[in-house]
Amino acid sequence: MSSILCYYSESFKLCVISCIDRGELSIVQARKLYNIGGSSTISCWIKKYNKDELLPKKEYIMSLSDVDRLKQLERENQRLKSLLDKTYIKLDLHEKLFELCKQDYGIDLKKRQIVAINCIS
Repeated sequence: MSSILCYYSESFKLCVISCIDRGELSIVQARKLYNIGGSSTISCWIKKYNKDELLPKKEYIMSLSDVDRLKQLERENQRLKSLLDKTYIKLDLHEKLFELCKQDYGIDLKKRQIVAINCIS
């Protein structure tokens, strides 16, 4: 079975989207009325022309344990982000201290740490 490839003009696409936007037709009704092939063709047009509010809303059904788990993961994610931010601040502080030690005292702490690590290994 061969399928026929159809091309639709921009004005036709906008007309169909306009009918849906005004509430005259649903996406399914417009597809049937204008004999538009493909179940996602009109949805793609809607996305292309930034009319996402016309698309059906997705609803997720979750059990209470799933909701609790999601909240727990969100809290953990926030905690880890905060910890990462603090780590970046500490790293920045250490690098600035290393730089000051090198400038003021001529001591390169970065090289000393590498030597110390090699000695310990």
